[in-house]
Amino acid sequence: MPAFSTKECAWAQVSVTVLGRKVVGLRGFEFKKTVEKEHLYAAGDMPIDIQSGNKKYEGNLKLLKFEVDMMNDAAINAGYADILDVPHSSITITCDYKNVRTGKIRTITASEVAFSELGRAMEQNAKMTEITLPFIAMNISEK
Repeated sequence: MPAFSTKECAWAQVSVTVLGRKVVGLRGFEFKKTVEKEHLYAAGDMPIDIQSGNKKYEGNLKLLKFEVDMMNDAAINAGYADILDVPHSSITITCDYKNVRTGKIRTITASEVAFSELGRAMEQNAKMTEITLPFIAMNISEK
């Protein structure tokens, strides 16, 4: 009888790369694709179809402060004010993860990324500083 496992992916099998550099201080991520959809109404009060509209690609990276500092330093060295000013045509984010059960590696790619917010916060007794960098992208694909 074949073995059955519900294992899909573990944090240890995830790797994120930004601007060609593997992110070591990664604490979390989100990639999200959205398609506007709405009912199409005609005669009567029941929808006759569902219509699709614009697509939207967005997400966020949750990083330790040193990673954000390194990204900002690289942006400043390239002549920008900070990571928010780097042109979206220059930034690609890739996320590779391995399915524990099958061993297959899948890759999510967010292309032409623009970071939209840069904040800093910390609380009493914190052992680290986490910073969430929201972004929008021109596309998110998965292979």
